[in-house]
Amino acid sequence: MSKKRVTLADVARLAGLSPTAASMILTGRPDTRLSAEAHARVHAAALELGYRPNLAARALRTDKTRTIAFISDVVATTRFANGLIRGTLEAADAAGHVVLVLETGGEPAREVQAIEAALDRQVDGFIFAAMRAREVFVPALPAATRVVMLNATSRHHPVCILPDEFEAGGAAVRLLHDAGIRDGIALIGHNQMVEQGLFRSETVSRRLSGIRTEMARFGLDFVAEESCWNWEARNGYELVCGLLERKVPLTALLCLNDRLAFGAYQALGEAGLRIPADMSVVSFDNDELAADLRPGLTTFALPHEEMGREAVRLLLAPKSELGEHLIPMTATIRQSIAIIGEGRGLVTEMPRPSRSN
Repeated sequence: MSKKRVTLADVARLAGLSPTAASMILTGRPDTRLSAEAHARVHAAALELGYRPNLAARALRTDKTRTIAFISDVVATTRFANGLIRGTLEAADAAGHVVLVLETGGEPAREVQAIEAALDRQVDGFIFAAMRAREVFVPALPAATRVVMLNATSRHHPVCILPDEFEAGGAAVRLLHDAGIRDGIALIGHNQMVEQGLFRSETVSRRLSGIRTEMARFGLDFVAEESCWNWEARNGYELVCGLLERKVPLTALLCLNDRLAFGAYQALGEAGLRIPADMSVVSFDNDELAADLRPGLTTFALPHEEMGREAVRLLLAPKSELGEHLIPMTATIRQSIAIIGEGRGLVTEMPRPSRSN
């Protein structure tokens, strides 16, 4: 036979108070007008009896279930963006909420099913997340439903959280410039002429815009721009091999993500070139393998955990904070950029204890 559930009345009886007084204490009412000793008795009684609030009953009274729906394409089942979930879970737990995680694989039919499942459970709001930042189509939702787009945008839901790609792109160029690298820079992953008129994503466009804006500000030109549609290690390898075969005068590689940089490392190693003595490399994303390369790769981290925490904050905020919320992409400085010529003494390594290393 199952054990009878401990009720609020049981806690109040043991503490010697009314159920109303016990309820005010356990729900954290700021001004109960009850003594500190009464508060202590109620909490001790709840602990002794193993009391758990009846969330279903509370939801009926407050119209809140303290549940957040996290609906994504493949965030939960890939390693590339699971920090979005970690940050969301951490912030939700701190706020006394639970997260219902639903993954759709990006399939419209499954997206509708996920929304229906969340609505059936009367969630307090939705976080729609994408592994790679993009515009997401969100099926119709009941009016007044709280929605935050995480690493995504939607034409109908204006609260969105994105990494600050424009600033990171410019900062990558500044790292090379401040290290004294002014020529021989190749862009790996994009060619402006070859890809003219093609659209990857809004965030990729901002990353490239930041790069090109800062290159123009310093009066710099790329010695080569190498295009590939899929930014994978094998393509980085092939593109850099091609540059070396053509004897392009290279000083540095600005790779548009870490997977391209991994391939570049392989190509440079096979050619007997040393990083950073013979070639500097800078990249984006701070993939977990970036610190394991030898030498470690200098890269701009996607702030996924902070983005997840911000999504919960915005969802639970008393008033909607409309518009884009850009989260900085901080540089993780390792040993892949050399100081040459008029370099300003750029730091070449960060302390090991941080989680990004």
